[in-house]
Amino acid sequence: MLIMDSQLAAHDVAWMRQALALAAGVMNITTPNPRVGCVIVRDGRVLGQGATQRAGGPHAEICALRDAAAAGHDVAGSTFYVTLEPCSHYGRTPPCVNAVLAARPARVVIAMNDPNPLVKGRGLAQLRQAGIQISTGVCLEEALEQNAGFISRMTRARPWLWLKLAGSLDGRSALHNGVSQWITGEEARADGHRWRARSCAVLTGIGTILADDPMLTPRAVATPRRPRRVIIDTHLRTPPQARILDGEETWIFTGAATDPGGASTRGMACLPDEAAERAERLRERHARIIPMPLADGHVDLAAVMQWLGQHDINEVHAEAGATLNGALLKAGCVDELIAYVAPMLLGDATPLARLPALTELPGGRDFAFTEMRPVGSDAFLRARRMSTWETLRQSVQAVSTG
Repeated sequence: MLIMDSQLAAHDVAWMRQALALAAGVMNITTPNPRVGCVIVRDGRVLGQGATQRAGGPHAEICALRDAAAAGHDVAGSTFYVTLEPCSHYGRTPPCVNAVLAARPARVVIAMNDPNPLVKGRGLAQLRQAGIQISTGVCLEEALEQNAGFISRMTRARPWLWLKLAGSLDGRSALHNGVSQWITGEEARADGHRWRARSCAVLTGIGTILADDPMLTPRAVATPRRPRRVIIDTHLRTPPQARILDGEETWIFTGAATDPGGASTRGMACLPDEAAERAERLRERHARIIPMPLADGHVDLAAVMQWLGQHDINEVHAEAGATLNGALLKAGCVDELIAYVAPMLLGDATPLARLPALTELPGGRDFAFTEMRPVGSDAFLRARRMSTWETLRQSVQAVSTG
């Protein structure tokens, strides 16, 4: 029996990884929904498979059932491998668990439970009540990796934010004269665009806008969806001609009121006439100007994260200068570091992040490495705030059925 259980576990992992590969194929399109893959198997044979489509489109289970039906397969008695608990509520689409129940599978294997308050174990409960065998937690870590942003928004009401850094071996991002193009090579820059493409929003600061006039688009990646572009601009200094305003609406978070009569901005400092005129010109460029409370004289970054969570942003790719990088770290907004390191030393130059001096070494050890690999002539390093990751992991392991 032990051998049979081991074989079943190995088969479950193999099929679940196929479902995870399907979810990876829709990495850039499903937001604000999670990326989910589904494979329907019987007697070692795939009957149907699919992945969640754009918001409003079919979810993974429906796509897999349609695939099976198109091939003429009856899936009764099969095993469903799904990377996330089937939804059990009406949203843009009907509940997927109803379709799974109607298909009469013998077993459903799920990578992770869904902590969405509208689901939260109810899909599992319905399957069990129908006498369907349930297995959970298969490849949980890999499934969470694909959907950390969605799980963060469901459990913390804020997105998962990774901070992208690029610099030298001695932690410098630019020379004192501002020259930074290019410290890392072309392969590293293209890899960074991959991270932009999977995010819901790319965030930067006014310092970067004024210094570099970036577009911050994932132009090195073929993707049907561009992430929202977001600027932190306390005093609303964004030039109306900035390239970041080209295309879709850009969100600008500011600490000054642009509509003094609006209820949401009462009590905030009104802009001088020149800046008020700039605000109008920015709106003409399809910018959305969002007043925020201040913290230490600057836009309250924690409040920005909460606002983004309320507006269906799952993942934020922060790509900014040393000042905003440091502010994001100090505010506790950074969940993960994505760093590209060039094999050079720049000496006395601009740091990757401006942070206060520490008096004890343990105070700077908030992150743990999760990935290291070469990218062209540079190195890629990934480090995660493990306490936050563990909180997310627990939320998808033990979801109440209440």
